[in-house]
Amino acid sequence: MAAVTHYLCTVLSHRSITSTVFELSFDAVPIPSLDPAKPAPTEPFYFQGGQYISIVIPGAGPNGRDLRRAYSIASAPEVRPVELCIKVVDGGPGSNYLNNLRNGDTFKGFAPYGDFTYKTSSVKNVCFIATGTGIAPFRSMMLSKEFHDVPPKSILCLLGIRDEDELLYEQELSKKLYSGESGNRFEAEWVACVSQPKGAWPGFKGRVTDYLRTLDTTYPWTDTEFYMCGAGQMIDEVRAFLTEKGVAKEAIHREIYFKQPKHSTVGN
Repeated sequence: MAAVTHYLCTVLSHRSITSTVFELSFDAVPIPSLDPAKPAPTEPFYFQGGQYISIVIPGAGPNGRDLRRAYSIASAPEVRPVELCIKVVDGGPGSNYLNNLRNGDTFKGFAPYGDFTYKTSSVKNVCFIATGTGIAPFRSMMLSKEFHDVPPKSILCLLGIRDEDELLYEQELSKKLYSGESGNRFEAEWVACVSQPKGAWPGFKGRVTDYLRTLDTTYPWTDTEFYMCGAGQMIDEVRAFLTEKGVAKEAIHREIYFKQPKHSTVGN
């Protein structure tokens, strides 16, 4: 795994995805150390699908100190620019700071962090389960060369949202057949689980846990690796459900938003 490096990031684009979520694209170059004894860093911005960047929020902490906030990377590791998928949180110092940045503005960050990376072999099935912007690391994994070179047996991805206005990456989520440079082609079943639709939502109505309960006994529970990212309550409920289904704890991988180490909180 690559060493964590300090980067200066330059915003290349700021794009609204929904009324409360935006995509921030940026380029990054290493920042030289203040210690003259240390060699100047030359590493490009490297990461694996599922990892995150810890961004410096200037002067937002107590007594004007800097804060750090973590955001999962939403783009493929091999593709530039790097993309983040960020929900604007009322009073959230990180999301509001980044939401005010525009093309050419700069910010600082440290990357890569996290061990929430793709670990499933080609002989296993995979199920990605996300709420809201928790879809970001799974988008990064699925777009990666590693995933395309050795796809799993089958792919089910569940996105839990409150209403249809919160649907993220709609065109990508509705895509059934993927193919990569390696020539491998694989199908992915994407299901948006809308708990409180505003209109006549044609898809599934309910939470991700409700959808899991609709799967019949033929679903390969014990032959599937489960990855969860999003609200802690969702992860706790799904983990308990999977345990009841006999899924081994080693086959359950999770990244809880809003419960990061003291220096960083994903998503605010």
